[in-house]
Amino acid sequence: MQLSQGFCWLQLLERELLYFALFWFVIGMLDEMLVDLLWFGLRFRSGCFESPVLLSTHTLPTPSDAPIAVFIAAWQEAAVIGATIGHMLGVWAQDRMRIYVGCYCNDAPTIAAVMAAARGDPRVRIVINGHPGPTTKADCLNRLYAALLDDERRLGQRFLGVVLHDAEDMVHPRELAVIGEALASVDFVQLPVRPEMPPGPHWVGGHYADEFVESHTRVLTVRDALGAALPAAGVGCGFARAMLSRIGAIRREQGERGPFVAECFTEDYEIGMLVSHLGGKARFLRLRDETGELIATRSYFPDTVAGAVRQKTRWIHGIALQSWDRLGWMGRPVDVWMALRDRRGPLVALVLSVAYALLLLQAAMAPLRAMHWIDGDLVPPVVHHLVWLSFLGLLWRMAMRFGFSAREYGMMEGLRAVARIPVANIITIIAGRRALVAYCRTLRGKKVVWDKTPHLDHPVLAQRMRRAAMPSRPATLSPEGLPA
Repeated sequence: MQLSQGFCWLQLLERELLYFALFWFVIGMLDEMLVDLLWFGLRFRSGCFESPVLLSTHTLPTPSDAPIAVFIAAWQEAAVIGATIGHMLGVWAQDRMRIYVGCYCNDAPTIAAVMAAARGDPRVRIVINGHPGPTTKADCLNRLYAALLDDERRLGQRFLGVVLHDAEDMVHPRELAVIGEALASVDFVQLPVRPEMPPGPHWVGGHYADEFVESHTRVLTVRDALGAALPAAGVGCGFARAMLSRIGAIRREQGERGPFVAECFTEDYEIGMLVSHLGGKARFLRLRDETGELIATRSYFPDTVAGAVRQKTRWIHGIALQSWDRLGWMGRPVDVWMALRDRRGPLVALVLSVAYALLLLQAAMAPLRAMHWIDGDLVPPVVHHLVWLSFLGLLWRMAMRFGFSAREYGMMEGLRAVARIPVANIITIIAGRRALVAYCRTLRGKKVVWDKTPHLDHPVLAQRMRRAAMPSRPATLSPEGLPA
């Protein structure tokens, strides 16, 4: 009798897990299908997938036309910062461009690496944060912003805008020209991020490429077309100087030292969203140069589970939890929809956990059903239809993931992208749980510090930087099917 009751409880648990997971799978599938339909509509409206239409009908800005400041926050980045700065100086010929590198007084190796890479070039300015590191990335960026204000007062000139980059980024030669032209008419512009495939199997590092190529081809293109608020990725993004000054004034009233919120883990995401909330205009530009190369920021992402979990924990904590507190649900319905998509990280982690638990439970119960110790099926027919619908939705998402990754990285990487989906799911589950725990700790008063991801020296990327370090040339730019 007790054994029979135990089997009944197992069936009840199985059914409840199925209903919970199935409900959210269907909701998520409908949400993604709507984005897919909008993206395909934009593509077909432009007439083809690679439009020959020029980005603009006027001449692109010359190197001296767009005085732009580049901010790089660097804490313990001695292994990569030298190659990054050397590459920037080699491919960006703008005389009035200035690279502000934020270092810390207790990080001598990074300071030495920046000085060695600059080689006396006046376009590089090292800004030392008097607070011992690490503080937060936002605190370091605010220190750079203060240095920029000092330079503007001293030199009597005002920069066109500020571009954000990380210490390990490989930039495109045409980036500043594109951002400079865009900032003449908009307040914020984001270029794509293109993760590089690490040497070796890269089952963990490769999943970043799978996710970014789909997000920065499909999702942000749709957001841009809908006029929804655009998040800043923290790299390859530019802010108009007037908008940054406006945000800085608001932040100072809130007790901050600059436009970036020191206690926020994803200050880049928040400031990008704030531009639209303040009535500013934002654009996402996915472009290719005359050689067909994507104008994007390239870098390596963590290729270990521990590193990926740590980084995604920070992203989920900042985007899904902190921004809910800080930004609320402002804006039009389309902005609320996109905010829901951005903040679903903890829910996705929970649903995936339930789904994998359901699979394990069903595997354990399969022998019991085979021996007829428990009933085979206790769910209504409509549930079966929804299960098949969810399965078809999964196949469609796998096909989309394959298509995007194969187009950008090749056929084999497209196949690996499908195989990497469980890896990405496991990382999301672990990171979602850690983010929720970390957020609860901050609610109890734990201090927020820069929980940065260590960047190791990648010989492959450094070699590519050296090959690419040549003066930039004017190029004809064409959008990838972006509507005008």
